[in-house]
Amino acid sequence: MARQAKSSGKPRKGKATGSKAKAGTAKKARIKPVRWLLRMSLRALAVAVVLVLLLVLATSKANPPMGVYMRQEQARLGTIERTWVPLSDVAPVMARSVVAAEDANFCTHWGFDMSAIRTAIEQGGRRGGSTITQQVVKNVFLWHGRSYVRKALEALLTPVVETFWSKRRIVEVYLNVAEFDEGIFGVDAAARHYFGVAPDTLSALQAARLAAVLPAPQSWSASNPSNYVRKRTGMIMDGAATIRADGRAACFED
Repeated sequence: MARQAKSSGKPRKGKATGSKAKAGTAKKARIKPVRWLLRMSLRALAVAVVLVLLLVLATSKANPPMGVYMRQEQARLGTIERTWVPLSDVAPVMARSVVAAEDANFCTHWGFDMSAIRTAIEQGGRRGGSTITQQVVKNVFLWHGRSYVRKALEALLTPVVETFWSKRRIVEVYLNVAEFDEGIFGVDAAARHYFGVAPDTLSALQAARLAAVLPAPQSWSASNPSNYVRKRTGMIMDGAATIRADGRAACFED
């Protein structure tokens, strides 16, 4: 009698089972590059965040290098005028004037002036709502021009700078990177260019004139002011005196 074949009790792998196994393997093969790309992207983001934090920390004490816009102007013009000067070597009225002109609530906000932003929105964008801190972030770390990417990065970096820099340091950097005329950057170059004086000897009128041209430095002149610049100068002089009297200059003055 022929022996009956013993059954193993396990179902044989059919074509359907084999197809499923191959499909699962292919799916895993597709997922692996996606996971790898995600991990690498997260690592790159982490490295970028650390580098930015280190740069912000370093420039809270060390003078920052030329920003993108300044380098662009240097390449376009062939040369620019710029000499770094500490805030202690600038007439105090100059700092008060730029704060009065650009960001009167500088000492009371954390990088964003919400009331100024609301006013800018109500006026349909005709009036800028950027604070001095935002302008420093743009001039030192980013680039000029209307861009949602730049504005998003500016919004992220502004509170970081406010966290690690003092208000006095923010004003000091602002005065050294702001453009006052074509190819004229910083208060030292501006004071000598327009009035032939050192920044520590600027008068209240001269300081207000310099602050008055900041919104359009390549169109307006501090030494040959238009009627509008003269009117704006008077308002800035009043504003500088006001923020000194009511304490809104205390955060950046000795």
